[in-house]
Amino acid sequence: MLTLISVGILLYTFCIWAVSPFNKKARLWVQGRRGLFDRLAKTFDGSEHPVWIHSASLGEYEQARPLIEKIKKENPDTKVLVTFFSPSGYEIRKNDTLPDYIFYLPADTKRNARRFLDIVKPQSAIFIKYEFWFNYIHELSSRNIPFYYVSAIFRPTQYFFKPIGKWFVRQLSHASGFFVQNEESKKLLNSVAIQQVEVCGDTRFDRVYAIANQPYVLDFVEQFQQGSKLIVAGSTWQPDEQLLSEVFAKLQGYKMIVAPHEIVRTPDVLKTFEKFKVIRYTEMEGKSLADYDVLILDTIGILSKVYKYSTLSYVGGAFKTGLHNILEAAVFGVPLFFGPQYGKFNEAVMLVSLKGAFSITSSAKMLDIVHRFDDKAAYYDQTCAICRQYVEENVGAVDKIIRKIKIN
Repeated sequence: MLTLISVGILLYTFCIWAVSPFNKKARLWVQGRRGLFDRLAKTFDGSEHPVWIHSASLGEYEQARPLIEKIKKENPDTKVLVTFFSPSGYEIRKNDTLPDYIFYLPADTKRNARRFLDIVKPQSAIFIKYEFWFNYIHELSSRNIPFYYVSAIFRPTQYFFKPIGKWFVRQLSHASGFFVQNEESKKLLNSVAIQQVEVCGDTRFDRVYAIANQPYVLDFVEQFQQGSKLIVAGSTWQPDEQLLSEVFAKLQGYKMIVAPHEIVRTPDVLKTFEKFKVIRYTEMEGKSLADYDVLILDTIGILSKVYKYSTLSYVGGAFKTGLHNILEAAVFGVPLFFGPQYGKFNEAVMLVSLKGAFSITSSAKMLDIVHRFDDKAAYYDQTCAICRQYVEENVGAVDKIIRKIKIN
C-alpha cells in the first residue's frame, strides 16, 4: 500500500509540475521544493532534534501557533520546525520568527520520508488537523518517534470508517495521541479501536482569544467608520461579495470593509461594489476615509484585528470553496453570517445551533436578520453574548495538549 501511495504522490507531483508554467500557486509549490533537501542538510547537523509541527496551510498554522508559543515558553532550549504543504501558508509565514525553522514538506514518498527524517531527526512530530501522510507516519512509527494529531476532527463519511479504511486505520493506530475537537471524533476513533484519544477542543480558540485581548487601535478603521455601524466581511469570494453588495445597497447608517480571500481578485471586488464610494487600503494615503462607504482590505495580516470594530461580521467561502475562519470574528462577540456549506466546521455548526451565527442563502434572508438587530437592541445584545461566551468556554486546548505531549 505504501508503494501505491508513493506512486500516487509522484503522479500528483508530476501534474503540479506540468501546470506550474501556467499556475502561480503550482509554480511556487514546485520552486519551493527545488533543492529542498540540500537546504535541510545545511540547516540541520543532527544535534537539534526539533519538535516538528506540520501544517497544511495558513489556517492550520494559526491552529499550531499557540502551541508553538507554549512550547517555546516552557521549553526555551527546544527547537521547533514548522513545515507547510501549501504555498498559501509557506509564502505568507516563511519569515515568521516564532518557529526556529520553516520549510516546505517534501512530497510524501517512501524515499522522501526517510531522507527528511534522516536529516531532521525530530524528537517528536505534531500534525495539525487533517494531515494524513502515510509514508511519514510509517517512518515515524518504525523509528519510535512519537507523533500526535492536534485539533483533529473526524466525520462518519471519512474513508477511515468504511470497509476500505482498515489499512489506513492501522497506520493511524501508531499515533501517540489524538487531541480532537469534539466527542463525535473520539467516538469514531474508538469505534475502530483507537483509544489514545482526548477531547481538547480547537487550539484556534486560544489563538483568537490572545489576539482579542491585546490592546491595539487601528486608526484607519476609526477614520473610516466615523461612528457608523460596520460590517466586516473577511475571506470573501465572488458569491459572497455579490450577496453583500445587494445587502449593503438596502442598508442605511452602515459602512463595510471587505477583505477578499485572494488579494489578486481586488479588481473584481472593486467592480462588484462600483456603485458605492469605494477605496482600497493600499490607496488610502492622503484620502479622507470618512467620505467612503466601502473599504477593500487588499493586504494581509490585519483582518483578525479589524473584526474588533465590526457591528456584524460576514465570513466567506461557504458558498463554494469551504468556510474560512469564523473564530477570528466570534471572539469579539458580534453576530456572524456565512453561506450554506458549513457542515464540516464544528464551530460553525455549534454557533448556528446556539443562534449566534446565521447561515444564509440570499440577501433577503440576511437583510431580514440585520433589520431585526437594528430594531431590537436586546436581540442584538443577546446574539453578541452567545458568540463571546462560546469562545470563552472553549479556550484552554493548548494547556490540555501540552501536558500530554512528550517534549525533551
